[in-house]
Amino acid sequence: MVTEQRLPAEQRYAEELTALADRDRATGDPIPPGWRLSARAVRSFVLGDEDTGISRKFYGDDPLVDRAVVSLLGNQGLMLVGEPGTAKSLLSELFAAAISGDSGLVVQGTAGTTEDHIRYSWNYALLLAEGPSRRALVPSPVYRGMEHGRVVRFEEITRCAPEIQDTLVSILSEKQLMVPELGEEARLPARPGFTVIATANLRDRGVNEMSAALKRRFAFETVRPIADREFEVDLVQRALAAELGDVAEMVDTPKPVIDLLVTVFQELRTGRTIAGTPISRPQTVMSTAEAVNVAHAAALEARYLGDGVVHAGRLAGQLAGVALKDAQDDAATLRSYLDTVVRERARTDATWRAFLEGAAGLWQ
Repeated sequence: MVTEQRLPAEQRYAEELTALADRDRATGDPIPPGWRLSARAVRSFVLGDEDTGISRKFYGDDPLVDRAVVSLLGNQGLMLVGEPGTAKSLLSELFAAAISGDSGLVVQGTAGTTEDHIRYSWNYALLLAEGPSRRALVPSPVYRGMEHGRVVRFEEITRCAPEIQDTLVSILSEKQLMVPELGEEARLPARPGFTVIATANLRDRGVNEMSAALKRRFAFETVRPIADREFEVDLVQRALAAELGDVAEMVDTPKPVIDLLVTVFQELRTGRTIAGTPISRPQTVMSTAEAVNVAHAAALEARYLGDGVVHAGRLAGQLAGVALKDAQDDAATLRSYLDTVVRERARTDATWRAFLEGAAGLWQ
């Protein structure tokens, strides 16, 4: 039996998507042209619905999801921007799965992305043997999205050169793609349901600034980090249990340890302690997703190399691998945080004391 580490959203939540489709048929909620589900059902799929047993998958700004659904109903694409690790890619995947039943039409933006990745390319053996034909054409994810009326995801669009980004301008404006080599069959019209959801990291702003013409083709939404500490603690605990799967029952992860982890991440992320004291911020990303990764690594270490308990000292070792991978100045920033904020708390709190002792000699 072949297993996968991570199934696409439409497979992971297949039963929920079926239940929502059944609910649409029962209620008669209008389904937009080209969509698999009603707009109400798409919202329920992303934010959850206790009455019908639909799990919540995105934790953050609920009104943002409402605005995004409305944007996807219109003629513009949707641009999700924010700090790294704020679940922009997850949100685009969930929308694509709910709207199109297919989240796999993805263009990954890089410095090496070419116009062929957005439009089409050719099977040159067939092209030489038969000349230009549909059979010789190799469609891009955008081409297939237009052809079948599906959502296309464009990850990290600002990593592409501006002239490559602007390939989308005419596609999003005219809702068609021209293939001049095909003569009479040159025009590919976009079927209902086609749209583009793009993502961009705020830290990449200025890498390749989008043109004003392309910006006008998108509705922009900013996905922000979670600000509520208690909510983030609960979210990290649940995400950790999901990541560990069957192993979760074999590992003890005390809540004070997760509370410490989230507190460290929030304080370093915002540049301010819980008490409001300003501190230096590292340049590395201190997102909720990274906090889950740290907790996951510490839990695996506890299970397979330790006593089965996630101690605060283990977090310090795993956190070093996250926080010390970017700028060299980050090491000094973290040492300052240890020597001031953590050391003061360690005087009266055993969990913080264990964290401080675990960090000794690591954050250099």
